Formats: sequence, structure tokens, C-alpha cells
Amino acid sequence: MKFNKGKRRVLHLGRNNPMHQYRLGVDLWGSSSVEKDLGVLVDNKLSMSQQCALMAKAANGILGCIQKSVASRSREVILPFCSALVRPHLEYCVQFWAPQFKTESYQRESSRGLRG
Repeated sequence: MKFNKGKRRVLHLGRNNPMHQYRLGVDLWGSSSVEKDLGVLVDNKLSMSQQCALMAKAANGILGCIQKSVASRSREVILPFCSALVRPHLEYCVQFWAPQFKTESYQRESSRGLRG
């Protein structure tokens, strides 16, 4: 199997990791502090804060587009749009990165501007 030199990276995990340099043949592998795998950002401390911030930013952007493009602010009109367009972004791989607090803040934000 051949490896793509531009895509291969080493993610060093743990506090006491000696951070060895790995090589394949004569080429050294690059090291990084954050990697994206299957659409989820993972850093070297296994913290999901960057993933939560990215998903909250995407959800707020889509919510802003919905609020600008839909004239009605009633719950019956906005909630189907949020369910179809925003929730899939928030729930992608949620079992892995579990953003309870960001999801709750999104729900508070989206329900604040609704009537009815």
C-alpha cells in the first residue's frame, strides 16, 4: 500500500508521550496537534472543544440564513426548517464528541426569537 505524503500525519496523545519522530523509508512523518477524521476534529488532548465550536458556528450560520429568508417567526414555520437543516449538523457523530452544552445553547438561541 502506498501512503500519500501530504496526508499522513502523527497525532501524539497523552501528557507523558515522548513524541518520537516516525519515518517511512527516508521520509519523516509530519506531526500535528489537531486532526480531522470522518468529519470530527480531534486534538492531542482528546478534547472536543474545537469540534463543538465548529458545529455551533455552522448551526448558527444556517439558523441566521433561515431567519433572514423566512418572513414568519412562528414556531410552526421555523421548527421544520431547523429540524431539517440545523439538527443534522449538530447530531453528526454526537455519540463521539457529545456537545451537551453547545447543543443546549443552540436550542435556547433558536427558541428565543420564536412566537407562539
